[in-house]
Amino acid sequence: MEDAIKKSNFVLTPYMKSNDLRAIYQILNTLVPYVFLWFLAVKAASISFWLLPPIIVLMTLFSVRCFSLMHDCGHYSLFTSKKVNRLFGFILGVINAIPQYPWSRGHAYHHKTNGDWERYRGPSGLISTEQFSQLNPSRQRFYELLRHPLMIFPGGFFYLAIKPRLALIAGIYDFIGHIFTCLRKDPGIGLSGIISSHKSRNWYTTSEFWDLLFNNICVVSSWIFLGHLLGFGFFMSIYSIVITLSAAMFICVFFVQHNFDGSYAHKTEGWNYLLGAIEGSSYLELPMFLKWFSADIGYHNIHHLSERIPNYNLEACHHENIRWLSNIKTLRIGDIPSCFQFILWDSASNSLQSIKSFREAEIRKAIAKSLAQPIA
Repeated sequence: MEDAIKKSNFVLTPYMKSNDLRAIYQILNTLVPYVFLWFLAVKAASISFWLLPPIIVLMTLFSVRCFSLMHDCGHYSLFTSKKVNRLFGFILGVINAIPQYPWSRGHAYHHKTNGDWERYRGPSGLISTEQFSQLNPSRQRFYELLRHPLMIFPGGFFYLAIKPRLALIAGIYDFIGHIFTCLRKDPGIGLSGIISSHKSRNWYTTSEFWDLLFNNICVVSSWIFLGHLLGFGFFMSIYSIVITLSAAMFICVFFVQHNFDGSYAHKTEGWNYLLGAIEGSSYLELPMFLKWFSADIGYHNIHHLSERIPNYNLEACHHENIRWLSNIKTLRIGDIPSCFQFILWDSASNSLQSIKSFREAEIRKAIAKSLAQPIA
């Protein structure tokens, strides 16, 4: 395929044009219903708590859509203006309790290296078969447990509700330690010298720090305000359920769009960006209503061919280029559970493997080795 197809074969440029009116409409048809559902939840709870589950389901879906639109803002594709994308990206990030700018910069690295499994192992921090074989049995079981499909629920809550708060606290603590270290070495260094010499493990640039700080201020302030307004018990219960379920959904979608049988998972040497986009991403075929709530992110091959294509142009671009997408992996909802088994990368075969298939291969190797040994 590498010889038969080039990126220039794809018609992408016409679909990379952002439309501010469509973007504003998407923001309004997402945020207005989401706020209204909170109002409805309060009214429903005063009548019967049995009325809350369907409302929570809808709130979760709108939270997923908020994240999807934030994702577009991170690629500067939703609006024509970079500043407007940053503004609405920040607002949508506050709604989902995640600092949008640091997240988008990390996500950009994923796009830059997709399919190169030496450089990027996904948000789950997957390891190679060689590394897995070096773990003792208890650590192997622990690795497998942490990547069990059900772990997306506690993992999702941690990812949104806790991790950004810990990152800010840990970063500030590290910076304070850096101040004392600098002053011991050079008492006259000055604040600018201290700041310029600091390399944080929790953010990479000053802009990321400010986004992280202001996101935390806005998120925690909104928790306090809404807790007082709606009652802390009620607000935190509904809020925790919604962000846990929504985070689980978008982590699930992200995972299966790159971890599947036959996914392009190459070493850095010989890695091809185009194949990473086309064969290292799946086309997730979703029902119409889930396509809307996920902002068409199921057209993931097209998204990786050009992240500047806004969500509202992905489907049309997909159909325009369908003849070049014959080798893409198509997944349906029923295929999702099977994707979670692919949690090891085999560098020798440039492929993803399940732990079960890895252990079976190890047994076959051991049998073959024992048969090859001469009988004493």
